[in-house]
Amino acid sequence: MTQRIGSAAGLRRIAALATAVLATTVLSAGCGTGDASESTGAAPSPSPDPKAALLAAVPDEKDPAFRFSTVEGADKFDGVVDPAAQGLELSMSEKSQDPEFTMGMTFRVIEEDIWVRVKITGMPGLQDMMKLPKRWMLLDRSKLDDASEVPVYQNADPANTAAVIRTAETVEDRGNGTYGGFADLTANADIRENFSTVDVAALGEAAKKVPFTAVVGPDGNLTSLTLDVPAAGKQKAMKLVAKYYDYGKAPKLTAPTGSQVQKAPASAYEMLNG
Repeated sequence: MTQRIGSAAGLRRIAALATAVLATTVLSAGCGTGDASESTGAAPSPSPDPKAALLAAVPDEKDPAFRFSTVEGADKFDGVVDPAAQGLELSMSEKSQDPEFTMGMTFRVIEEDIWVRVKITGMPGLQDMMKLPKRWMLLDRSKLDDASEVPVYQNADPANTAAVIRTAETVEDRGNGTYGGFADLTANADIRENFSTVDVAALGEAAKKVPFTAVVGPDGNLTSLTLDVPAAGKQKAMKLVAKYYDYGKAPKLTAPTGSQVQKAPASAYEMLNG
């Protein structure tokens, strides 16, 4: 339920690469977040046009910086959006069980520029084995084999909640800032591409009426959108959840400077290109 903000599958591939690097080295040697709770206070009054009211609550380019998180099955992301800077920060992590270590990766995008920072914990020395600096690394997109593996800033709605809401024929105002409706995941190609964790084809007709619940805070800002995707074929029922919070409280995004940053070395491109 996201824009092109990066591939969790890509991170899993990179974590697998880290495992492979570790295994090779051993053989050769002989051996996120802030509080996502919804704001409290008086709830918005019922609207005569619930769909329009809900769409108006979706963040846009006029909003201050805010935090977000998304959960799509096993894939979890969190980050910051700063519309004024055309900035996006996206964090994700993947845990390896054998051997046990965690690879965390954070991308920062400011307009066309992109940086990545990698942090490997639980296995001392592995990050050095992979020759990955711990500072921000400035990436050259032209050196990436698949640009879809890294984020871009598209707009202030990273989970594409507005696109989902627009597919609903009607939206019900349930009171207390809560709205409900049915999304059509087959509405267009862009919508289908946004749901990489959902087998839309397997859902069949059910994909045209997927229930969703949205919550708008007393400040008029969207705080959450939850899709209840039914089971289909081998796919279990799942909830797809997007949360937007800390409007005006999240840090503004700026380009890393000085000793915080360096140009990405060849090892970074080897990692990302797999």
